[in-house]
Amino acid sequence: MADSTQNGPMPGAAGGGAVQFLMANKLDTAMWISRLFTVYCSALFVLPLLGLHEAASFYQRALLANALTSALRLHQRLPHFQLSRAFLAQALLEDSCHYLLYSLIFVNSYPVTMSIFPVLLFSLLHAATYTKKVLDARSSNSVPFLRNFLEKLNANQQNILKFIACNEIFLMPATVFMLFSGQGSLLQPFIYYRFLTLRYSSRRNPYCRTLFTELRIVVEHLIMKPSCPVFVRRLCLSGISFISRLAPNVA
Repeated sequence: MADSTQNGPMPGAAGGGAVQFLMANKLDTAMWISRLFTVYCSALFVLPLLGLHEAASFYQRALLANALTSALRLHQRLPHFQLSRAFLAQALLEDSCHYLLYSLIFVNSYPVTMSIFPVLLFSLLHAATYTKKVLDARSSNSVPFLRNFLEKLNANQQNILKFIACNEIFLMPATVFMLFSGQGSLLQPFIYYRFLTLRYSSRRNPYCRTLFTELRIVVEHLIMKPSCPVFVRRLCLSGISFISRLAPNVA
């Protein structure tokens, strides 16, 4: 009995390991909490269980929380702020800077469901990764049902990233439509175009660039069929040529 008492797990030891891990990584923990809050607010916007008026409020909260997360991540990547052109150029290479800009573009605009999905899914993926680290710090076998969910999420990560890239691309014509429908500002399509060029040139996430290529291949395959009307083919080829000219050069 004495041996089993000394060698057995101490009450709260597993939870203590998780707490120590969280306290040792305060900035990562802060981003984890803000990402979980982003997921919570995004879900309540997509599923307006508390009413449509509250849903619009959750839309803004989700984007503000995402802006906070992006700012913290950018500070983590570039800790020494400098008011210089070189620092700005370096910051624009970071994905966190892209989504800080993204949040600022849409936070005061008319709520668009399509615009919340990238924020929701990126936050969910990053929060899942850190949650797994917290569970590992707690115990290697803790909360098995949550671990199974996290593993399934990780297995579908590539499909989720492609879906996010698809949202990023089709939000461009959506901002133009919002402008003509009176729900967007004149500057929004131009600023969003800048965001899209940054995503296209991203070093860490090539999915936007890959999806542009895949969409072009699919459209060209369809319009080259004999059944496709000539005017539709010409219109699509002109559109492809125009979009290709707008695409930034990627090293």
